[in-house]
Amino acid sequence: MAGAPPSGTALPEVPAPAAPAAQPSGRTTPWRPAPGPVVCVGETMAALAPDPPSPLVTAPHLRLSVAGAESNVAMYLADLGVPVAWLSAVGDDPLGVRVRTAVAAAGVDVSHVRTDPHRPTGLLVKDPGPDGTRVHYYRRGSAASAMGPEVLDSEPLRTASLLHLTGITPALSEPCRRLVARALTAEGAARPYGVSFDVNHRAALWPDGSAPAVLRELADRADIVFVGLDEAQALWGEHLTPADVREHLPRPHILVVKDGANAATAFSDEGTHTVPTPRTTVVEAVGAGDAFAAGFLAGLLRGGSTARALRLGHITAASALQVTADHGPLPDAQATNALLDLTAQEWAERAAVAPSA
Repeated sequence: MAGAPPSGTALPEVPAPAAPAAQPSGRTTPWRPAPGPVVCVGETMAALAPDPPSPLVTAPHLRLSVAGAESNVAMYLADLGVPVAWLSAVGDDPLGVRVRTAVAAAGVDVSHVRTDPHRPTGLLVKDPGPDGTRVHYYRRGSAASAMGPEVLDSEPLRTASLLHLTGITPALSEPCRRLVARALTAEGAARPYGVSFDVNHRAALWPDGSAPAVLRELADRADIVFVGLDEAQALWGEHLTPADVREHLPRPHILVVKDGANAATAFSDEGTHTVPTPRTTVVEAVGAGDAFAAGFLAGLLRGGSTARALRLGHITAASALQVTADHGPLPDAQATNALLDLTAQEWAERAAVAPSA
């Protein structure tokens, strides 16, 4: 299991960005990241999973793949036609080669991923069971855990429109926490790129109990935030509604609260939009949140409405839900566009849970 930063470690004191200003009367153009490539920063590990899915203790065979929240987002963005680079570090070992090769094969720029000659590539092992899939991590002292703020000086960020981070990275080490804090520091009136942040709370990575405060502070500095309603309730209050989560995180231009099989709600300067989750076969839920984030970001970068971006998030998430790997095949462009063009009623008829009256 990865080690969390030392108990009591605080975020560097940096000014938080100003809350989004009220929109002038009659403004029709919502906030969007500028056109350009996306950069995703975070650890990706080699992953072992029983094949076919079965409890680990009785599985006759294991399948080797790769898994990482940020590279999952990068691979789905590439699938959706968005230029994207992944920044990270891997060990000088066969698993590191496997990780780099797999991410590159999806069309992601991995040319700035560092190979660490002294630290290994992280490993995770999936254990499917009747109550869901447990994941065992072997990432303490991994190459990626040694990343620090210097990663943000990499060449891809000089032309990036958007930087994507998750709440996993600041839990890996003190240097990783400083990396994320620096990325979320306001630079003058505005950052050189927008910042997307998926809360991605992993309780086992925060044994010192600092997750609620640290993740809330980091998320509230970002431009776009993704959080599951269940994880928000675990972090900040078990009875929170999506609107309550917005009160906890008032500053981001766009906040997306995902409520599993029910719906996803986006709060932005366009107002509040809720799009129900379409029915889909669920083989394994791991990776679906990353796929949703990629679809939503791609929808924004295409210039679509917030509601349309939510739809693309759902469509992309469904591709992850239908496979045991974190990265599944998307429907073709014609099928995707047909879903995006459904009327609100037609979309609702496909929903797993009918929207509230």
